[in-house]
Amino acid sequence: MHTVSGGDAQAVAVRGGRILAVGSDAEIDSFRAERVVELEGRTLLPGFQDAHLHPTAGGMLGIVCNLHETASADDCLAEIERYAAGHPDQEWIHGDGWSMDFFAGGNPDKERLDLIVPGRPVYLENRDGHTAWVNSRALELARITADTPDPHDGRIERDASGAPSGALHEGAMDLVHDLVPPPSPEEREQALLNAQAELHALGITAWQDAVVDAETLAAYRTVAERGQLTMRAEGNLIWKRDRGEEQIADLLALRERGLSGRLRIRGAKIFQDGVLENFTGALIEPYEGSDNRGMSMHEPEELKRMLTLLDGHGFQVHLHTIGDRAVREALDAVEAAQRANGRRDARHHLAHIQLIHPDDQPRFAELGVVANAQPYWAAHSPYVDELTLPFIGDRAAYHYPFASLLRAGARLAFGSDWTVSTANPLPQIEVAVTRIQHPTRDTQPMLPDERLTLEQAVAAFTRGSAYVNFLENATGTIEPGKLADLVVLDRDIFDPGAGAVGDASVMLTLSEGEPVYDELT
Repeated sequence: MHTVSGGDAQAVAVRGGRILAVGSDAEIDSFRAERVVELEGRTLLPGFQDAHLHPTAGGMLGIVCNLHETASADDCLAEIERYAAGHPDQEWIHGDGWSMDFFAGGNPDKERLDLIVPGRPVYLENRDGHTAWVNSRALELARITADTPDPHDGRIERDASGAPSGALHEGAMDLVHDLVPPPSPEEREQALLNAQAELHALGITAWQDAVVDAETLAAYRTVAERGQLTMRAEGNLIWKRDRGEEQIADLLALRERGLSGRLRIRGAKIFQDGVLENFTGALIEPYEGSDNRGMSMHEPEELKRMLTLLDGHGFQVHLHTIGDRAVREALDAVEAAQRANGRRDARHHLAHIQLIHPDDQPRFAELGVVANAQPYWAAHSPYVDELTLPFIGDRAAYHYPFASLLRAGARLAFGSDWTVSTANPLPQIEVAVTRIQHPTRDTQPMLPDERLTLEQAVAAFTRGSAYVNFLENATGTIEPGKLADLVVLDRDIFDPGAGAVGDASVMLTLSEGEPVYDELT
């Protein structure tokens, strides 16, 4: 057993949903138990907590066109054709999961979609949700032509003649997305239950939903009020870029409705930039070989006003920041909010943090900002090596600087960004420790000085995420009095002879002492 509270122990006693005692086998043997689980070389940990994911999208994968298992453009086209044939009455073909490295320059074309789905509109987001692949019918319905200007927060990819070529980046996605029929309330509720079951099977007992809208909140409330929400769910209401400060009244009203059972909505989500692969991630200096510095979705002074307003109303602010300029602008905004409102226990956090300039790394600790990192991406892969590193030059030296952040005193929390990548914490922990691609493990480590110890990586997925979720007094470590949110793994992951951490699996997950996933019975 690894307590994540400063040591190991042999046994734990649970009663009434809480940890009653932690100690030696002899000490715990004195408690009468209805069930005894012998670890027999397995690992007991606090339940994992995912600090950034999209559970509704994950739970919808069984309903929409799911491209997450594809490995090439041809795979995608075959799956899209199969899905379309199996859903002849569906008005739109929509889904997600394709990868930018399947296509030259990261941009798919509409012509191949037109061949397999000629009559119905197609809208398919890529794995990171920052680019959509559409066909000619979708462009026609959205009235996107060569004369359509790019929105201020996005880009329409175009061919040599200026006509839209089939890829829409960032805010340009909304031109088509807004036409796609939304899921029904029942589908949203089932998606949450699907995601909850899948993530409990991975040892996850709490999550922070990165983006919650009014419809998703309604689904959460319904599931919670039925007593079906066994996951501790934190959530973030989305700050809409097409609205101004007047939306704060709506956010406050939604937040009031965000308390039910294990549900807590206390955050607000701001996107400050895009992603590096489509050149919308905001950089201090231009991308290599260009004068493009990416997109700040909000001008720095506007971001300061927004964050100061949200902070003043008691929101925890969750910021999407990929490029080093976006990180700097977000930290500047937190600093401005603290000057205006005074410092409080806000636990604002920056998610993704792919590039952090060395000058800004100490500012996380200075400002009390949590570094919310997605460790699975911190390794060489074709996606990174072909679509990112050639365009950032010397900035590759501070690419996902996890160890540097810890050395600078920052609090580190881990999240998956599922469905962008796997929700399984164990492969993610392995990558944080090795900086080598999983599952092939056939690459050189990326910036080996940024590797974490196994203890540090486990702590980021338990105690660190509990902190950003305001749950550290109740969960995140194995200590008497805390809630019995626990996970049992099939091996001792701290034993070097037990095999790769990413190959371990979950045998038992407890939420307040009750099994929510059980392979031991």
